[in-house]
Amino acid sequence: MRGNVLLVEDDSGIVTVVKAALEEEGLSVTDCDSLAARDRLLADKAFDVVLTDVVLTDGDGIEGLDTIRSENPDMPIIILSAQNTLDTAVRASETGAFEYFPKPFDLDELVRAVGQALGSRGGSDPMEAASTEGLPLVGRSKAMQSVYRMITRVLRNDLTVLVLGESGTGKELVAEAIHELGQRKSGPFVAVNAAAIPGELIESELFGHEKGAFTGAIAQAIGKFEQANGGTLFLDEIGDMPADAQTRLLRALQSGRIRRIGGRQDISVDVRIIAATNRDLRPMIASGRFREDLFYRLNVVPIELPPLRERKDDIEALANHFLALAAEEGLPSRQLDSKALALLKRQEWPGNVRELRNSVFRLALLARDDVIDAQAVAELAEQAIPASASGGSSDFEQVLEGWLAKTEPEPGTLYRRALSAFEKPLFRMALACTGGNQLRAARLLGINRNTLRKRLAELEIDPEDFILKE
Repeated sequence: MRGNVLLVEDDSGIVTVVKAALEEEGLSVTDCDSLAARDRLLADKAFDVVLTDVVLTDGDGIEGLDTIRSENPDMPIIILSAQNTLDTAVRASETGAFEYFPKPFDLDELVRAVGQALGSRGGSDPMEAASTEGLPLVGRSKAMQSVYRMITRVLRNDLTVLVLGESGTGKELVAEAIHELGQRKSGPFVAVNAAAIPGELIESELFGHEKGAFTGAIAQAIGKFEQANGGTLFLDEIGDMPADAQTRLLRALQSGRIRRIGGRQDISVDVRIIAATNRDLRPMIASGRFREDLFYRLNVVPIELPPLRERKDDIEALANHFLALAAEEGLPSRQLDSKALALLKRQEWPGNVRELRNSVFRLALLARDDVIDAQAVAELAEQAIPASASGGSSDFEQVLEGWLAKTEPEPGTLYRRALSAFEKPLFRMALACTGGNQLRAARLLGINRNTLRKRLAELEIDPEDFILKE
C-alpha cells in the first residue's frame, strides 16, 4: 500500500502498534494526540486517510469532522473509540466515516479497512443528525459492538433486515433503532407478531380485507402493510407464519404491491421490511415448513443478537438502566451492591434481557432496603421459574432438538446421554442463582441436599466456584 495516514490518538501504546502495522504495509504515518495538532497538520499537509480516536486530550474527536470532510471530501475517515455505545457508532456514521472500530479492535481488520479506504478515496455521505435517546440498546461488550456496527450500515438504505436471536434478546429494539435512526424515521413503525395471530387471520392482519370478504368481515379493514406505508413494517417471529401467508408475503415483497382479501385491485405500498425470528430457519426450510425463496428475500442483511449469557459484561449497565426505568415508572429508587451485581452476573438468564428486566423490576418493587443486596437477589432466584420450564417450552425443545440432531449415540445410551448433557448446566444454574449455597440450590431444584451433593461430585461440579467472594 502507498499513502499518507494521519493517526490522531493519545494512547501511546495504540499509536506504537497501529503505526508499526501500517508502516509495515508501506504507508507513511504521522501521529498526534490532540484536536489542535490534528487541525494544524491537516492545514499543512495532504493526507489520504485519517484515523482518529473520539476522546482526546483537548476534546471530542468527532467534533469538527463535518468541517474536515467538507474541505477534504475524498479523504476517508476511520473512527476508533473506547466509548462503545450505539450512540457513538451512530455519531461516527453520521459524520460519513468510512469505518468505525470499537476498542479493543482487531489490528488486521483495521489494516484491511485502511487499504479499502485508500482504494475508495472517499467516505459515505453524512447523515442528518439523529438521536439515540430513548432507544434502550444498552451494552459495551464486544458482542454488542458488531450489532451496533451492522445497525449503522443499514441506516442509509432500505435493505431488508433479518434480526436473529433467542427470545428476550431485544430484536424489536433493534428494529426500532433502525427505523428511528434511519431515513424512514418520519414514517410509521408498525409491528406485527406472527406467533400471536391465529393462522387463519394473519393474511387479513397483513393485507387487510374488504367488507363481506368472509364471515365476520362487517367492514373494510386496512392491513399492516398499508398502515406502514412510507415507513417500516416489523414482522416478528416470522418463522411461525403459515405456508399460505408466506406465499402471499413473498409476492408482496417481490412486487411491492398487495391486495386486500376480497379485493379486486392491487395496491402499491412503500415499506421497509425488518423481520425477526428466534428459530433456525434453515432446518425449517429443509423440512418444508418455511419457503426457501422467502428466506433469501428476508435474509439480505442478517443481524444476530447475542444471548445475555454471552455478554455478561453488560449485565451491570443493563441492571442499572432497568433500575432507572423502574424509578421513572414510579417504583422506589434502588441501587445494587457489588455482591448483588456479582450474583446477577453468575446467573445464566435463559430468558435473556427480558428476564433480567423483569427480575430487576421485581427487585425494585420488593426489596426491603434502598440498596439491594445479594440476599434479595438469591431469594428472587429461588422464587423464579426458569423460562424453559414455563408453559411455553418451545425454546427448550428447540435446543433439545438441535442437540439430538447432532448426536449419534450408541443404542441404549440416548436417555443417559441426554440426561447428563442437560443435568450439568441445570445444576450449575441452580448454584449460580444461590451463590453456591447447596441447601438453597437443592430447594430450588426440588431434590434432597444429599442427592445434590452426590450428583455434584459425579458431574465434577465444585460448589466453591459459585460462592461469592468478598
